[in-house]
Amino acid sequence: MIFRALIVGLLLLPTVTLAAEMPRGYYAKLEISVDGQRLIFGPFVGYYFKPVHGNDLKKLTFRCYNERQFYTDQLPAGTLLFTGEAQFRSLPQVRDLPPRNARIEPVFFGNAPQQWLQTRPAPKNEFVHFHSTYNAAGPSYKGYWLRHQPATSFIYNMGGRIDQDSPLYHQAEPGAGQRFPHIIEFDAGPGPY
Repeated sequence: MIFRALIVGLLLLPTVTLAAEMPRGYYAKLEISVDGQRLIFGPFVGYYFKPVHGNDLKKLTFRCYNERQFYTDQLPAGTLLFTGEAQFRSLPQVRDLPPRNARIEPVFFGNAPQQWLQTRPAPKNEFVHFHSTYNAAGPSYKGYWLRHQPATSFIYNMGGRIDQDSPLYHQAEPGAGQRFPHIIEFDAGPGPY
């Protein structure tokens, strides 16, 4: 597999002002070339990514901020919620991609093919969130497994939009075991839908 970063394609997009100054070298959106395909990763509310080594986009570090209190209504806007790492993987095409009804179509681990789950990097119990790349045709089987490490304590309630019955709702605690939802998200890119 050929995996090349499009250095020109690393874009720093305008975002809302954060409570803390954005660290240098982080990007809201990445454009990559894999096997001759141009793929896009991001932007997502509050998430910023940085290659671990130069312009090699196989491994990233990331920061997630509570922009506009999007992830929790317990903390102020701009609070750093998660740090973490992301590793690029391709999911086997053993099942069709979900129908495209919205920007992001989730598949929880209980409904995911085992072949997809086997692509998680080690430690597998900590890489529990996959987010796909996309192009003009929609989501792809290629994307990143993310490992979230809470930077502070809070209830992940999507800014008060979900309650305890949602599989996304959880208590985040620094140093605690991985509680982030076990989810694979197929991203069709910015709408309209």
